Amino acid sequence: MTIQDFDIIVASAQHVDYAPQICVEMAESAKARGTGIAQRSPEYVANKMLEGKAVIALHKDGTWAGFCYIETWSHGQFVANSGLIVNPQFRKVGLAKAIKHEVFELSRSKYPDAKIFGLTTGLAVMKINSDLGYEPVTYSELTQDEDFWKGCRSCVNYDILTSKGRKNCLCTAMLYDPAEKQKVNEEKLRKITKKATLLERIEEALKKITSE
Repeated sequence: MTIQDFDIIVASAQHVDYAPQICVEMAESAKARGTGIAQRSPEYVANKMLEGKAVIALHKDGTWAGFCYIETWSHGQFVANSGLIVNPQFRKVGLAKAIKHEVFELSRSKYPDAKIFGLTTGLAVMKINSDLGYEPVTYSELTQDEDFWKGCRSCVNYDILTSKGRKNCLCTAMLYDPAEKQKVNEEKLRKITKKATLLERIEEALKKITSE
């Protein structure tokens, strides 16, 4: 079995019947890891599909294989790619990375100026986020939208979060800031341009020397 055996697409109305199964697996996965996860109802997940704010992976035989959805906070200034889950029978083939990449691109397309962030305890997810350009940040750099933090109430670690004044918890915060990435890319381009100009000057100087 390889990643080519799966279709990874933007979820839609035709996928809402998978919502209950996805929610059950989210809860079971969190229980197995012994870590927290904000619980979502099948209705909530189905609504994300109807809004075009979710990515689903399906095996070529039609079996549900993976899922992830988009949430927006602070009037669209922040975006979270949440609820990443892979069907246990299809793990170890690279689906999590492929789904995260797809939902990241969907987020960038729908909300090009938004900061994309995530909270996770999983090392594998941290590695995927890092490959996408996320950077570790403090909780103060995340959205301060109260509705976002209310979503942590169903997490088993919520008491830890509140006892620390929402400044940190067991999850690692990671952020992709498009404005910051733009600055970095512009600086790289400036350095490349400067180096190219310098090389041109050296070539011109060498031509003068050889022509004399």
